[in-house]
Amino acid sequence: MKQKGFLENIRKTFGDGSYEGDQFGGAGGHDGSGLPIANPSNFMFATGIECSYPTIQNGTVRRDQLRECGHYDRWQEDLGLVKEMGLNVLRYGLPYYSIHLGPGKFDWTFADLAMAEIKRLGIIPILDLMHFGVPDWVGDFQNPELPIHFAEYAEAVAKRYPWVRYYTPVNEIYVTARISGKDGVWNEQLKTDKGFVTALKHCVAASIMANQQIAKHRNDCVIVQSESAEYTHELCATPSFQTNLDNELRFLSLDLLYAHPPSATVAMYMMDNGLTREEYNWFMAGKPPGYQIMGNDYYGRNERIKLPDGSIKTSMDVLGWYEITKDYYERYRMPVMHTETNVFEADQAPIWLYKQWVSVLRMRRDGVPVLGFTWYSLIDQIDWDSQLSVVNNNVNACGLYDLNRKPRPVAEAYKSLLKEFGQITIVPYSEMLEITDQPARLKTQV
Repeated sequence: MKQKGFLENIRKTFGDGSYEGDQFGGAGGHDGSGLPIANPSNFMFATGIECSYPTIQNGTVRRDQLRECGHYDRWQEDLGLVKEMGLNVLRYGLPYYSIHLGPGKFDWTFADLAMAEIKRLGIIPILDLMHFGVPDWVGDFQNPELPIHFAEYAEAVAKRYPWVRYYTPVNEIYVTARISGKDGVWNEQLKTDKGFVTALKHCVAASIMANQQIAKHRNDCVIVQSESAEYTHELCATPSFQTNLDNELRFLSLDLLYAHPPSATVAMYMMDNGLTREEYNWFMAGKPPGYQIMGNDYYGRNERIKLPDGSIKTSMDVLGWYEITKDYYERYRMPVMHTETNVFEADQAPIWLYKQWVSVLRMRRDGVPVLGFTWYSLIDQIDWDSQLSVVNNNVNACGLYDLNRKPRPVAEAYKSLLKEFGQITIVPYSEMLEITDQPARLKTQV
């Protein structure tokens, strides 16, 4: 009598062989599509609410984007739009300049309302504590007392909202220091190398001290350091010293933050412009506490071409987020998040979104741990085409929603992307790496 094969025996006992449980990570497991869920191992799809508040015109005008874009009046509606998008993660900045009224003095009126709603909706905030400006009583980024005042504020926030785990202490330190201390546009409006170095060291020190205070209350804090991913191409047979220096200085904030020794050229530049040896050694002592994520913000206008006559043109995506961020990753070997991107032309936004996402996928497939992606911002912005330098009230159509809170084409594009990739994990098989007690769900390697 012919003996039955193993498959016949399986089918006789288990039907088609797809035994119970195969839907959990086996042949019939889930491929990672569907809207994001709140599991800690999930890739962080996010948006942000633009919250810049630098001063211009010698400190007489405060550019508060939360006010100018209507968030103070429509905060409940805006937070509801985050959920409408299907997102669980939000880069959100409380207005430091109006909350911290003086040493030991705080006004939490607006913050308490917004944070209570964020908690009620189940949104995970990446709390942005300083975004291009400081309170009037602090002055500007040249004030050496900034780190201690800001540390007090950070600890007060951590104590008041103990359920918050994710923070960006100081947003875009390099950009803050350059535009305030070197380009002469914001805050102190200086145009000197010393002004730049001073602002930068104070901002990095403020970030470190704030991080320390947060970790005292949340030793599991996750710090997402959002920093601009920059590069300047020079179309000269012999690139200038200044361009080469600028392409090194773009790393300087992260070098000091992550205790990565800069080149000799940059170290001498800093010491020529006010950094002491003692300060340098303090920065090089080690990384701040908590789990550190290197966030890279990329806009096409971050990448520039310098012509032989010295003029600068926006190059839009010559290297792109992938190539530039790869430079940063190879320098620091830190987990990565794409923390900001947009374009000002609403009709071009969907294809720009897709291009950024292709870069993220490629980076992940090359083995770089990219943990999240952010379209910035939720709603349109005002006057960013002039870096907030003049009050033109020009609407930049870069939001998922316009200022009337109507969806732009990129909102639908982002929703489709979320439905396709929304349940992938931060790195492939991170469910296993986490040793979670939840059932296995995914079989995807995206």
